[in-house]
Amino acid sequence: MTDPVPALAAAPQPRTAVLVVDDGTEIAYHRWEPDSGVRAHPVPVVLQHGFTANTMVDWAGSGTVTALTAVGRTVVGVDARGHGQSQKSPDPRRYGEPRMARDLRAVIDLLDSHEVDLVGYSMGSIISLLVAAEEPKVRKLVVGGVGAGVVELGGVDTRVLPNDVLAEALLVDDPGSLPPEVAGMRTFAQAVGADLPSLAAQARAVHTGGVELARITARTLVIAGDRDPLAARPEVLADAIPDARLVLVAGDHAIVGGSPDFRAAVAAFLRD
Repeated sequence: MTDPVPALAAAPQPRTAVLVVDDGTEIAYHRWEPDSGVRAHPVPVVLQHGFTANTMVDWAGSGTVTALTAVGRTVVGVDARGHGQSQKSPDPRRYGEPRMARDLRAVIDLLDSHEVDLVGYSMGSIISLLVAAEEPKVRKLVVGGVGAGVVELGGVDTRVLPNDVLAEALLVDDPGSLPPEVAGMRTFAQAVGADLPSLAAQARAVHTGGVELARITARTLVIAGDRDPLAARPEVLADAIPDARLVLVAGDHAIVGGSPDFRAAVAAFLRD
């Protein structure tokens, strides 16, 4: 990448609040204000994390929050239901990316802003795409960790990691026999304190109903790792969105979202 990456320090503690959405679920969201001494940008940036993670892991821990507040952006990260500090449930009927998209839109409505920039990764990208297809407030959109699966399967690429296999792996008593691709995901989920029954419920409810990509009016950036099987052929996705361009960065699915190149691409795209 040629764009400079702002010097990073640990993100300060956010202001955290809870919104009770229409089905009674408590959705936690975290807000950071622009750094003092920098010119504040009027459009807030809303961040939606990936499966098993949360706002603090995917965005604060990776340096994305710090990079954005350093250039004057207000940043709001939403913990998807079943993740982070949001309410948990083992019931698959309470999950799915369309349901999470309604939660995200409810938080956006609280921001009292005519426009927002929206950034998602992996599962969070599907949620963000669904929101952008319906929400005219989305000015710019960044989606990472997804590719042709969005167009061909209607959601995350379950050809690589079948959702039923993932759900069973998250609940099995003896994880020692799991194949590496799911064993690593379960280990990560446990390391960040995720609720495994809630994650298994989301895995069973994963969205395959498609996204109306042609309805997206936001300027869009698709970011994919060059070794990410879950973001295979990302040009297929970029070509399906009316005003989208593609950036490839080095790495696989687990690495890309937290990489300096990903952070620099996001910051550069959201600069104005």
